[in-house]
Amino acid sequence: MNKSKQVARIRRARQTRLRMTALQATRLAVFRSNSHIYAQVISGDGSKVLASASTAEADVRAQLKNGGNRAAAELVGTRIAEKAKAAGVE
Repeated sequence: MNKSKQVARIRRARQTRLRMTALQATRLAVFRSNSHIYAQVISGDGSKVLASASTAEADVRAQLKNGGNRAAAELVGTRIAEKAKAAGVE
């Protein structure tokens, strides 16, 4: 990657982050590795995590054989939705 492409990508990323901060919108961040899926609901100002769920949690691991497949994603999705509602996120 040449320098101008890298600078342009960083500039776009910074602008996107500034827009997200200005909107003050609660957002969902999802990360998937080969072995696990993680999800977090982040407050509008980005200062704290309101709810989180992952396949690395002990009670979720007990229900699943593989933490990185579609069944795991569905389970993490339902858990994050339940936790977010309990935290007052619509």
